[in-house]
Amino acid sequence: MSNESTRQVKFNHLAEAYGTDLYRYAMWICGNDALAKDLVQETYLRAWKALDKLKDDGAAKSWLITILRREYARTFERKVPKFTDVDTVEVPEDSTLEPDDRVEVQLLRRNIGKLPRKYREPLLLQVVMGHNCEEIAHLLDISKSAVMTQLFRAREQLRERLQKDGVTGNVHELF
Repeated sequence: MSNESTRQVKFNHLAEAYGTDLYRYAMWICGNDALAKDLVQETYLRAWKALDKLKDDGAAKSWLITILRREYARTFERKVPKFTDVDTVEVPEDSTLEPDDRVEVQLLRRNIGKLPRKYREPLLLQVVMGHNCEEIAHLLDISKSAVMTQLFRAREQLRERLQKDGVTGNVHELF
């Protein structure tokens, strides 16, 4: 196989393996379907151009998320995006959820969206994307202890917000 076809196969594997996760993360950070899709496309474009720099395939997910985060930051450099109220964002629900669970998920999403970005981002990287503290520290370019502190504070603030909404207990095992 030629070098170009090997590159194409590698890229296709990355796109198939992580496309859903990239889109989900993009939706969480920007709250806009069109912008999330654009971010994923720009991530793919930058990943294609820099594919030869990816030496460890095990780090591909973190590498792609870092590209996506940086691309999202670039959107603010180029233009001021139209802001969408997080309460109006509709993410397709899993039809198998019971009505009580749907309400909990909506409350959880709304309250996570209200957390300061400093706390929301590490929480999403851990809970939605499944990263551990070391990976989050690398992605956010902060220390592991800072990640642990931010995760603790994010959960505490989220618990307080949810209790104000009348939710008690361990919502979806987040606490």
